[in-house]
Amino acid sequence: MPAFNSRFAYGSVSRAFHWLTVVLVLAAYILSRGGPEQRVYAASSDFIRQTHESLGMLVFALVLLRLMWRLVDPTPEDPPMPAWMSAAASAVHGLLYALLIAIPLTAIAGAWLEGHPVNLFLLGDIGPAMPLAHAFGAWLAELHTWLGNAILWVAGLHAAAALYHHFILRDEVLVGMLPSIRRVTTLRPEEKT
Repeated sequence: MPAFNSRFAYGSVSRAFHWLTVVLVLAAYILSRGGPEQRVYAASSDFIRQTHESLGMLVFALVLLRLMWRLVDPTPEDPPMPAWMSAAASAVHGLLYALLIAIPLTAIAGAWLEGHPVNLFLLGDIGPAMPLAHAFGAWLAELHTWLGNAILWVAGLHAAAALYHHFILRDEVLVGMLPSIRRVTTLRPEEKT
């Protein structure tokens, strides 16, 4: 499979970015304890919190790399579909990117404003780089939790739409992003050249 996207299909780099993001977001969500500050920063929760924070930082870095990749490698054309469906797909993609950026930023800012470091695997703790504003930090931490829940709903909608395309519309939207799946349907006339 080619690394770059073609006119009608995603390349291996875009697919890798997509699925690695999915895995990291799910892992970070599963390892999120949430709740009051005393619970989140309890010594008994250190390993889970540090792993959650590190995964979140990886998601943030991956999303920034993914956005830079999109500047170099434009996304494939959508298959023929109604204008409302194309607009909805663009809106959901935009919302997913916004959440993938806002979730780690609210976590970092919330922790630092509350006076807590953020952990990044082998680099260890990265101390607060902002003056303390505990109440605002606590609000951002709460917002982080809401956004973390919201991304699962939006990603679920995104996945449901992909399944709808595959099983109802029978186009190649889903197959175009699955890892290492050869396209099994007939090529469009434009693709045969």
